[in-house]
Amino acid sequence: MYLADHTWEELGDYFDRESLAIVPVGSTEQHGPHLPEATDHLIAEAYAREAAERTGYLCTPTVKIGVSPHHRQFHGTMWVDAPAFRDYMTSLARNLTYHGVDRIVFVNAHGGNVQHLREVGRRLHDAGDAYALEWMWDESIPDLVNDSFERNGPHGGPKETAMIQYLRPDLVREDRLEAARDDGWADFDAEAEQARRNGSRTFYDSVENSANGVFGDQTDATAEKGEELFEAATDQLVELCEWLAERDRSALLPADHV
Repeated sequence: MYLADHTWEELGDYFDRESLAIVPVGSTEQHGPHLPEATDHLIAEAYAREAAERTGYLCTPTVKIGVSPHHRQFHGTMWVDAPAFRDYMTSLARNLTYHGVDRIVFVNAHGGNVQHLREVGRRLHDAGDAYALEWMWDESIPDLVNDSFERNGPHGGPKETAMIQYLRPDLVREDRLEAARDDGWADFDAEAEQARRNGSRTFYDSVENSANGVFGDQTDATAEKGEELFEAATDQLVELCEWLAERDRSALLPADHV
């Protein structure tokens, strides 16, 4: 059920019987020479709306700009400062609680948002307003993601490429896949010396490790792999929503002081 398609009367019927909302959250930022800057919010919205379709739960409009200053050197990247993002998402969530929602799933497709959505969830939980969870599609199916590609990567790599090949093939620059690989960091390793020393992460911006902002080998991606990943992760999201919806409200409130 997509909120923006319905009248206020129809939405009142939903809030009378349900208390869960799905909120897709992404970014608008560089994803290399082969993928659109819409990549993250397209993926987030696709998962959220599919889960809402399968479950009947409410899906809100997508938050399309997130915390992305680490991609700022690349043309067109948009971002908001982290404190502003946290405050905005907290306010958005409390808008939903005003209508009776007390459990929220942030369907997130941008790594830069993760810690901030967790903080939003903390605020809402501590105040007793709502129980909000941050969900990342690839983290729900890590083994399948890793087994699907020879050289995976966290940004603009084969997993995201496969997803957009499946969801929006018209937006993939197929003739730029090799350039994306060759001018990026194809053999990405989070523990490599160029990324970490003595246990400390040594870079702030993606351009410091990848000239085109890409990590992983995109030439291993296909729409068929994207579909397999999409179906598997959607199953995980549906199960999460159903689990959360069934929990007693008392189990969602902060525990008393010992």
